[in-house]
Amino acid sequence: MGNTFKTAFLLTALTLLLMAIGRAFGGQSGMLLALAFAAVTNFIAYFYSDKIALATYRAQPVTREELPRVYEVVERMTQRIGLPMPKIFVIPTDSPNAFATGRNPKHASVAVTQGILGLLNDEELEGVLAHELGHVNNRDILISSIAATIAGAVTFLARFGFFFGDRDDRRGGLLMLILAPFAAMLIQLAVSRSREYQADATGAHMTGNPYALASALAKLDAYSRRRPMVATPSTAHLFIIQPLLGMSFGSLFSTHPPIAKRIERLTGRPAEFTQ
Repeated sequence: MGNTFKTAFLLTALTLLLMAIGRAFGGQSGMLLALAFAAVTNFIAYFYSDKIALATYRAQPVTREELPRVYEVVERMTQRIGLPMPKIFVIPTDSPNAFATGRNPKHASVAVTQGILGLLNDEELEGVLAHELGHVNNRDILISSIAATIAGAVTFLARFGFFFGDRDDRRGGLLMLILAPFAAMLIQLAVSRSREYQADATGAHMTGNPYALASALAKLDAYSRRRPMVATPSTAHLFIIQPLLGMSFGSLFSTHPPIAKRIERLTGRPAEFTQ
């Protein structure tokens, strides 16, 4: 499935789901209300999903003067492959990670955590930034951002229905409990694991140094276990390595291939560490 089709599929699936819920609880008028809500959610998902993802992690915009190390690398690579310069953000956490978001290359943002800046050397950081620009270049960022917003909306409905559902209507609570796994299924339909392999390959091609990205992935995997990133299941797929979710249904939202497999594909030989 192309990303354009996936985007349309996700937005349509959300609309139909909300209309079905509206009809179940409010008949014809409930369905119309749900349709209006779906229209607003779809608009927000398309135009503001990147801002929501950045706000979720309190990402702060940084200037060239504040973070020349990142700007120089990103400027050099975007000029080389003909991409517009994305906005650069820093996430205030010691857990090392990074993600890219936005609806197209002209509206792209790349966010790095404070932890990744202290952990990686210049070559490894370049590999990570090239991976994120790979997502931008491969047009992954729109579908990833929309999937995050929609899964977040569905998960919110699940919680709302569970905590505030009518006592006399247990069907409502059961329906909403089903929605969290449904949100996970939507993400997995939209965001295939192959996109991480593709971004790794694109990033390695940009830098000409697959070993630097492989080294970065090994470090990120080891250090993120010591300092886990507190992430929402609906946005975990955005990051270069999957954050530890720390919840029972977290594995449902797993959208990343194993780090060892990614390193093996980059270097052509088995990873020199155990998962």
